[in-house]
Amino acid sequence: MTVLITGGAGFVGSNLADRLAGNGARVVLYDNFSRPHVHQNAAWLKERHGDRIQVEVGDVRDAASLAHAVAQAGRVYHFAAQVAVTTSVEDPVADFEINARGTLNLLEGIRALGDAAPPLVFASTNKVYGKLGGLDLVADELRYLPADTTVHACGIAETQPLELYSPYGCSKGAADQYVLDYARIYGLPACVFRMSCLYGPRQFGTEDQGWVAHFLIRALQDLPITLFGDGRQVRDVLFVDDVVDAFLLAQDQMKRCRGQAFNIGGGPANAISLLELLQVIVRIVGLKPEIHFADWRPGDQLYYVSDTSRFAALTGWQRRVGIEEGVRRLHEWLAASCPRESGDPVRNPNQTWVPAFAGMTGRA
Repeated sequence: MTVLITGGAGFVGSNLADRLAGNGARVVLYDNFSRPHVHQNAAWLKERHGDRIQVEVGDVRDAASLAHAVAQAGRVYHFAAQVAVTTSVEDPVADFEINARGTLNLLEGIRALGDAAPPLVFASTNKVYGKLGGLDLVADELRYLPADTTVHACGIAETQPLELYSPYGCSKGAADQYVLDYARIYGLPACVFRMSCLYGPRQFGTEDQGWVAHFLIRALQDLPITLFGDGRQVRDVLFVDDVVDAFLLAQDQMKRCRGQAFNIGGGPANAISLLELLQVIVRIVGLKPEIHFADWRPGDQLYYVSDTSRFAALTGWQRRVGIEEGVRRLHEWLAASCPRESGDPVRNPNQTWVPAFAGMTGRA
């Protein structure tokens, strides 16, 4: 089995590639290496798995190059994307070309293979639901909560109407709908995951994307953390090992999943506000970071928690990693990889420090 992962050197792609290669698959990482540090993920995979990992430098905007990569594959996972709302607002054309046009290029490459078309799992986003303006919320000191008891207990289901907000929401929403329509009109074996907040090792979080890792990195470096809004925003966080399980199940059970969209996240049991995550970080890291507040960002959801029951009922998928365990595991990985700006170790007497990022340029 040859598996193609677009954006395969990224956080989710590298974790999935590690699992697949460890199970004996040949994995093609199709990536333009534009994101900082992802070349480190590719090097790590090559060191672990050797010839089972093939790195192909390419861009999803290059239809011919992408079609060539697709023709090699028995299965496809599409993760390549422009991932930040803020970047989409600054450059909506590039955001569209990567997210919408790039996905259409991939679908056309798959469609051209006819009966040999490989099954596709596409990573969409909860941002296709917009700001959830019709959801009544109540607030306590640390978090927003839905007034609707069913939503509080179960989360947001796939029946929630799409409300594309921000260029990023529009481009990912367009790609999401194209995948579903190609499954319907052309019979492509494809499904969509509308992802909530993922976190785990090999994630180089930034202020714009990967907030759990970003908060931990700032805390480890003893640097201030900026919260946009009031910090009571709630998300359901999902550890990367659990989402890799979901991706593999979707491919294995594609006949059941074809043509459907699934909300994938940590669910109500793994729901946490930004302020509450900071409390977890204080317990784990051993120091309290300085907190700054800034204006709300466009399209920010005050509350989003996934109802994952549809996918779980169809495939038997279960979340296994709780928040405290997951954050500890990410902290252990980051602490061995991320130096403080001053070069000094973090103020935690039980923490070993290995500055593995030192000297990196941040681009391939």
